[in-house]
Amino acid sequence: MDWDDARMFLTVAREGQLLAAASRLGVNQSTLSRRLTRLEQALQTTLMVRGPQGCALTAEGQALVARLDRAESALLEGEALFTGAAAQVSGTVRVGAPDGFGVHFLTPRLRTLAERHPDLTLELVPVARSFSLSQREADVAVMVGRPDRGRAVVSRLTDYSLSIYASRSYVASHGRPETEADLAHHRLIGYVDDLLFTRTLDYVAEFFGGLRPDIAIASALGQERAVRAGVGIGVLHDFIAQDDPDLVRIMPLRSVRRAYWLAYHESLREIRRVQAVVGFIRAEVAAVPGWIAA
Repeated sequence: MDWDDARMFLTVAREGQLLAAASRLGVNQSTLSRRLTRLEQALQTTLMVRGPQGCALTAEGQALVARLDRAESALLEGEALFTGAAAQVSGTVRVGAPDGFGVHFLTPRLRTLAERHPDLTLELVPVARSFSLSQREADVAVMVGRPDRGRAVVSRLTDYSLSIYASRSYVASHGRPETEADLAHHRLIGYVDDLLFTRTLDYVAEFFGGLRPDIAIASALGQERAVRAGVGIGVLHDFIAQDDPDLVRIMPLRSVRRAYWLAYHESLREIRRVQAVVGFIRAEVAAVPGWIAA
């Protein structure tokens, strides 16, 4: 496998589109398309399905992206051993992220980043809102859905899924709904509608149809706590809930998929501390399976 072809494939996977990836790489779209075809022929597999709406990774493509992310991080760390780049990673980086990703996933992993770069100060702002990179509300932002590009460097971080859950205590007391019609007889938990900063977070409409939540909570972790406490039935991130023995997945054949996108202002492209944080987040996400529910 040619590393140059692999690097181009990784860029397309992060950008989600051939045109955007070609622009970032400084090559024309037809050249990039040929290089991707050459890589697929070398590996004897299909890595992505190309369409008018963008490029969708196959299962083989997703597996290769995870490994290339780790390889890229290892190469950068190896380079740092000889260039002194690791010692130059200092200063403050503010990361904005949804609370489910920021608190549940990223926070427990910050020890690794702190030990790797002791002179780095990280500010994590895990709140359910959109961050303006142009106004420097965050240096690096993890966003739900693809953001408007503007002057931002944007890449797809990972897909994730959501399903309906209840606590075992709730099911024992109120029964387990088997159909959408059954949900009308249960207490439903969802978002505060007028505080949704993007309609992609309106999971209630997709799962509950015309039913509105009886209890509305403006954060993903707040909803998770309420469901866990037996308050009612809610839509939760599978990467948070699916391995919790106290939670029961309701109507397990139903789920929705969303994507996290990683973005930072293009003026920060050459800033070592920002790239160190961006590389760390990508590598940590790539190293953990289970973003999509089984």
